[in-house]
Amino acid sequence: MFSKNIIFNNFQIKKNTKDIKKINKILKRELILSYQLLNSFTTKYNYSFKKNIIKKYKNFNNINLIGMGGSILGTEAIYDFLKFKIKKKIKFFNNLNSKIKPVSNKKSINLIISKSGNTLETISNFNLILKSQKKNKNIVITEYKSSYLTSLAKKLKAEIIEHKNYIGGRYSVLSEVGMLPAQLLGLNESKFKRLNNLIKNKTFLNHLISNVSFISKCISQGKKNSVILNYDENSENLFKWYQQLTAESLGKKNKGIFPIISSMPKDNHSLLQLYLDGPKNNFFTFFGVIKEKTNKLESSYLFDKFSNLKNRNLNQIIHAQRRATQIVFKRKKIPFRSFEVLKRNEETLGELFSFFVLETILLGRLMKVNPFDQPSVELIKTETSKILN
Repeated sequence: MFSKNIIFNNFQIKKNTKDIKKINKILKRELILSYQLLNSFTTKYNYSFKKNIIKKYKNFNNINLIGMGGSILGTEAIYDFLKFKIKKKIKFFNNLNSKIKPVSNKKSINLIISKSGNTLETISNFNLILKSQKKNKNIVITEYKSSYLTSLAKKLKAEIIEHKNYIGGRYSVLSEVGMLPAQLLGLNESKFKRLNNLIKNKTFLNHLISNVSFISKCISQGKKNSVILNYDENSENLFKWYQQLTAESLGKKNKGIFPIISSMPKDNHSLLQLYLDGPKNNFFTFFGVIKEKTNKLESSYLFDKFSNLKNRNLNQIIHAQRRATQIVFKRKKIPFRSFEVLKRNEETLGELFSFFVLETILLGRLMKVNPFDQPSVELIKTETSKILN
């Protein structure tokens, strides 16, 4: 357990003292070198927008969020994980779709996010929304530089908010990119900022460092598939965020980790056989939320071998399936770690964001790749532009 919100059970491994010391040294150095980026995970971070913008738009109950990749995945994760607290309507435009249907034109905000200001898909989707709903208020988050989006924003007299150039999209979830929409949705941005608390927590640091040590060992042994066994449907977008973070940060120089999201317990009936008896090139993460109230089964229809389901709710059944799968994995000596969420709130999500970001940066340094760039992605953008010209 590394906080009051999360029970974390690490990979069952023998600690490599030499490796642990090396990673600890890298972490201390990274907290200094990557201070500007990581500062967005703390309450000391200064946003490029003033609080009055939240007051100005607090009565707008409909939001169209337009972006791609890191510009939108973090907010999608926040919304799904905490939707029980959110009363406003939000629609995400995260891929090209010919059937654009924004939320109601009445009191609506278009929130457009693109770090470069030239993201083809974002500009195309925004164009179609403008075509159908011209009266919406527009807020643009982009770098302060000349780009198509800044020019369009000025033409539309839209609010322009700076996307800090030193924060890459996939690391931007607790910057303006994620926290402005979170505040517009009525969430408390300061509660997400847990990094300073975590790096003062020895238990957290020990878990993080030994966790990174084991994953690094897996990679050296050819276990390069990171399979997330997700037992919480409201966390699917959290792991889509994790998927981009891991793939785009580490997939370089013929190296990398392949992040795979598996929806459980559904995948018991499709992929579990492969996980248990297939190639031994995977390491696993079990993820679930416990103590949540869910629908209770109707006892009058339960008998014979299903009598044990009487007075049970769906969360209890899911929890039992998760425990059973872990027992089998342990018996078969399949490597896994587990996260069990005790409280679904901003603090918990902030801790998960912090854990996975630190893990990814440390793995990048150990693998000797730059965790902050994505050089090959630009190749597709260049070729697409050539074809359209």
